[in-house]
Amino acid sequence: MAAKKFVVDLNKPLVCQVGHLGDEYEEWVHQPIMGKEGPRFFHSGVLEVFTRTAWWVIPIVWLPVASWFIYNSFRLGLETPRLPLFVLLGIFVWTLAEYLLHRFLFHVQTKSYWGNTLHYLLHGCHHKHPMDSLRLVFPPAAAAIIASMIWSLVKLVSTPLIAPAVFGGILLGYVMYDCTHYYLHHGQPKSDVPRSLKKYHLNHHYRVQSLGFGITSPLWDKVFGTVPPPSKADAKRR
Repeated sequence: MAAKKFVVDLNKPLVCQVGHLGDEYEEWVHQPIMGKEGPRFFHSGVLEVFTRTAWWVIPIVWLPVASWFIYNSFRLGLETPRLPLFVLLGIFVWTLAEYLLHRFLFHVQTKSYWGNTLHYLLHGCHHKHPMDSLRLVFPPAAAAIIASMIWSLVKLVSTPLIAPAVFGGILLGYVMYDCTHYYLHHGQPKSDVPRSLKKYHLNHHYRVQSLGFGITSPLWDKVFGTVPPPSKADAKRR
């Protein structure tokens, strides 16, 4: 006798349920629910608060941190003409980190209880409820964990003089990424570049979730061959 399929009850907190989906989780999480009201994650009100982050929290928290790191390189003696170059290098490095994290961590395929649960908290919730404005940007506590790992790597591969400037640039890149990501979902761009980026990203959500991992830029999708094919409508226009 076949085992009965688990059905998620959307009227109950979701985090404790999604793990039970097993190998059906991947299909379930990529069937988006378009309502703007986000689901409840936890029974605990305290835990629930920490799952919600307004977009403006990101620049308020991280821009001062980025500035402090950049200032440290200046304080240690990094010359002014070289300082912005290493900050720009950090922003460029972030674009690669953004791509790699999105492709290999945020889209890792899982089927175990804890794998599904952690993935849902990390990124799956965004694909299931893409218009939930308070679950779109990264909560600072979660971002700090990833940032600390990146900082350790930057210190390992660069000198004490330039490491803070590079890491400050990475943080600036992250702020631009999260704010851009929010805008692509909730903004109404009028000019060509942001309109193109919005279309590119929504294509990743609603048509080909396994391709198109760049958010601030499709650069690394082009480098690594993960640019999604044109839709039928786009192909006809060409």
